[in-house]
Amino acid sequence: MALVTDTPHRQGGQKARSSASRNRARNGGPRIGSHIFLLILVIYFITPLWWLTVASTKDTAGLFGGSGGPLWFDDEFHFVSNIQGLFERQDGIYWRWLGNSFLYAISGGVGATILAVLAGYGFAKYDFRGRGAFFGILLGAVMVPLTALVIPTFVLLSSVGLVNTIWAVILPSLLSPFGVYLMRVFAQEAVPDELLDAARIDGAGELRTFFQIALPLLRPAIVTVLLLSVVGTWNNFFLPLAVLSDPLLLPVTVGLNGWQALSNAGSGGEALWNLITTGAFISIIPLIIAFLSLQKYWQGGLSLGSLK
Repeated sequence: MALVTDTPHRQGGQKARSSASRNRARNGGPRIGSHIFLLILVIYFITPLWWLTVASTKDTAGLFGGSGGPLWFDDEFHFVSNIQGLFERQDGIYWRWLGNSFLYAISGGVGATILAVLAGYGFAKYDFRGRGAFFGILLGAVMVPLTALVIPTFVLLSSVGLVNTIWAVILPSLLSPFGVYLMRVFAQEAVPDELLDAARIDGAGELRTFFQIALPLLRPAIVTVLLLSVVGTWNNFFLPLAVLSDPLLLPVTVGLNGWQALSNAGSGGEALWNLITTGAFISIIPLIIAFLSLQKYWQGGLSLGSLK
């Protein structure tokens, strides 16, 4: 009887396996084309980073005629001497530029994130007169290129005497229309209205409801907006170039561009390509560390600590 009973199960399993095999054969087996496409994308994005890593270990002669080629190391390793050159060039002004970039990125990124969280939550969870019109204006601001706003920003800052100060970079960086839009969309889905109503019924005020209920739910979006704001401010080039003239206030992007212009001057300038590539390599290390250390907050745990 056991043999008779098990036979239909074995037949059903064989039919399921044969059906799965036919489906795999019909679909062409593994999606080789997709894997190849992804591999091409990985190579496309990794190659510049690899080139910069290799270039930072060469001197100027090795960059233009080294034995290892552009994508491999030379026989001589000059990374340490390039670092020493960064300390010696103009009394180590590169490290001042790097510190300025940290100041602008952290101040502007954190400030933009705070404003984006407050504004996005307000747009998502409060009904007030003109909300649709204001949000429409916000969407219009997202579509305006940032470079188109540099000259009006310069005129505005010049009228209040803030040109060639750190505030000329920090204050415009506090505005992030895309961050507000992202926070509004995320808050609508991640923060249930029923949860907020329950907190209000229990006697919680609006500030307590926001900080203890809504804010933990918004953590993945907050980290995302923070990273986008910090990276955008760190890589900002045109705005500091327009509003800053003091070399001691420049961020690393504008400072290295000045060295590049000096190197492009030909016989009238100096060849600083080894310092430029090494400085560019060092400048991306903080961004890589930030992404690797914060990526775990992008996934899951949306309600962690919010229902306690």
